[in-house]
Amino acid sequence: MAKNHNLYDTVIIGAGCTGLAAAMYAGRLNLKTLVLGASHSNELPTGGVITLTEIVENYPGFIRLTGPELAKKLEDHALDYKEMVEIKEEKALDIIKNGDCFTVKTDSGSYNAKTLIFTTGTQWKKLPMKGAKEFESKGVHYCALCDGAIYKKKTVAIIGGSDTAAKEALLLSELCREVYIIYRGEKIRPEPINGKRIEAKGNIHVITNTNVIEIAGGKFVDRVILDRPYNGSNILELNAVFGAIGNIPLSGLARKLGIKTNEKGEIIINRETETNIKGVFAAGDVVDSSFKQAITGVGEGVTAAHSAFRYVSESTIDF
Repeated sequence: MAKNHNLYDTVIIGAGCTGLAAAMYAGRLNLKTLVLGASHSNELPTGGVITLTEIVENYPGFIRLTGPELAKKLEDHALDYKEMVEIKEEKALDIIKNGDCFTVKTDSGSYNAKTLIFTTGTQWKKLPMKGAKEFESKGVHYCALCDGAIYKKKTVAIIGGSDTAAKEALLLSELCREVYIIYRGEKIRPEPINGKRIEAKGNIHVITNTNVIEIAGGKFVDRVILDRPYNGSNILELNAVFGAIGNIPLSGLARKLGIKTNEKGEIIINRETETNIKGVFAAGDVVDSSFKQAITGVGEGVTAAHSAFRYVSESTIDF
């Protein structure tokens, strides 16, 4: 749609599942589209967090595939609209509103856009207890697929009780001698199928109603201190700790632009993925939806692309 060669119909900030789905649909709707793909945390590749997932079993149309395979399929689909869609591994650093358009500044240049779609996702919430920061990458980690192989035939713990924690534990159980899930609540909350898999594993041990108050060791982690005894001791000897206690929305750039967020820092959107600023849309893990999965993010991304299309098509603004 854009007549100005230097003006995009939409710039999508974030190239995870949500951003790639938005790009695919924007290309299908004949919008000149740019996806800025460098992650705002951990410098993840195109495809985002899903590339760190070993097996995906809950994405419609595929009974089972790897996270990287799913990411590649989404990327290839978006780039099939090669006349309309570009993906650049550049990190958005600032956004300036220029009248009815936006200028996105990156670490390599700047781009003008009629609309924006934020699909920036989240970053891992860091463990808060004593020793967590000091031992990061020395036995404290946040991605089992990334770092689990280091601890083959050793003992590790997952801190957290979500389905994410369960899946991390299941992955580690294939590599490690013993895996502990340590959770402060009364019981962990995995999806039923993952709960059954954990129960069937002889080397996964669930410790509930318990907090880790300190991560300790010498050069590397060799133990954690618990706030209540487990098997008669407050000390649990192990080789690594993996955090799975939640995520923080990467909404800082959006907030700087004036986009409203909730108390969690999630971007507030309506059913059409519209934010409080005209021409700005958001989707995926960074928004205030209560249920966050790859498939829900993809759906929101497609909706955002359609909303951007409608905004550009119906606008009386002379871009």
